Amino acid sequence: MSLRLQVNLIITTLLGIFASLLIGLQIDNTRRSVHEEVVGANVVAIQLLSRMNWVYGYSGLEGMTEFLTQVGRIRSNEVELYDDQGQLIYHSPLPTYKAGREAPQWYSGIVSPPLVPKEIRLSNGRILLRADPSRATLDGWDDLRPMLWMVLAGFVLCNVLVYALVGRAMKPLHRVVQGLRSIAQGAYDTRLPALSGREGRLISHAFNGMAQSVQDSVLARRQAQEATQALAENRELTQIIQARIEQERGAIARELHDELGQQVTAIKSVGLAIARRAAGQDASIEQSARLVMDCADQIYDGVHRLISKLRPLALDRFGLRDALQDLLDDWREPHPGVVLSLRMSGPLDGLDDALSTAVYRIVQEAVNNALRHAQASRIDVNIHVLAGWLQLEVADNGAGRLEAFQAPGRYGVLGMRERAQAQGGSFDLDQIEPAGVRVRVSLPMTRQQEGE
Repeated sequence: MSLRLQVNLIITTLLGIFASLLIGLQIDNTRRSVHEEVVGANVVAIQLLSRMNWVYGYSGLEGMTEFLTQVGRIRSNEVELYDDQGQLIYHSPLPTYKAGREAPQWYSGIVSPPLVPKEIRLSNGRILLRADPSRATLDGWDDLRPMLWMVLAGFVLCNVLVYALVGRAMKPLHRVVQGLRSIAQGAYDTRLPALSGREGRLISHAFNGMAQSVQDSVLARRQAQEATQALAENRELTQIIQARIEQERGAIARELHDELGQQVTAIKSVGLAIARRAAGQDASIEQSARLVMDCADQIYDGVHRLISKLRPLALDRFGLRDALQDLLDDWREPHPGVVLSLRMSGPLDGLDDALSTAVYRIVQEAVNNALRHAQASRIDVNIHVLAGWLQLEVADNGAGRLEAFQAPGRYGVLGMRERAQAQGGSFDLDQIEPAGVRVRVSLPMTRQQEGE
């Protein structure tokens, strides 16, 4: 049901109540008037007929009948004369006032007073007096009918006028509804002109403010979606670049291991042969050969360290577990005073290359930060698989603070976070009191990895 129709129905109901009150007051006044007239006429008729006993005493029922015939109809009363046998002798004539017309039955039932017939006893008969409010009731009905027509005409006219005025007053609301529909259809630049009236101006101002807010929100959401899409694309590109870098590092590491390693071994073998031949014959040649062998050992050690930095070959050959163990062993040698612990649980074999590399690089960066920047004396690395997720935690007791990781030029934490997010995981960095930092990483595992 429309608001216009609801308002019109409310006003119609109020008009109906008002009209009903007017009609009710009119009917009540008529009822009181009819009651006073009929009761008064009935009392007068009783007093008149009660005093007519001398007529009866002088000439009997015939004289009484003649008297009543001469009197005729008494207003608002019907007179009946009966003999001692109960036979009707006389009945007052029908009214001549507005003869042949009667008020509606329902109206008569409302305004007619309920009076009991009065009886006057005679020695050989009786007079029965009945109140007759029909003429007074008809007068009230004739007075009420014009009022009913006027009320009906006014009721219809007021409803039509109210319906038209309400429609005119609600025109601004139709503009608002059209504006809302336009916004719902995507036209977020829809604005309303200044509507008429104080309320109309307030509505248009509020609507335009709402429309501006919606437009700004949609624009911000669109920009956020574009930024999210760009971020996803950048992460995908970063993941591709990291994978490509790891491939190139692996290729370079294998080349160094296979080619340069063999050549260094060959140089050391030739130096050893020369040193053996020159032994006891030429001390300077033997010393130079020994120097070449020492240089070859240094080159081999440098190449080995470089290969472990480029790409740990143990990660490709033996898996994540052995690669991490080798990584910590390499750190224990130059840092003998640092306690390095590694605890791993769950199915870590068969992880794909991207996930294994991400875990290895995050551990490598976290331990490196603890050793180089925090001067930690204890570092704990914990890895376990639970409910399809690989949980990684690296905690130290060093002097590192979270504020220092946000300083310009510190890209280690950013790199770890990017690696974790590129795998669809999460990265958290916590401060341990009284000293230390904890790195927590959660990485999802594929179904194939979980089964393996």
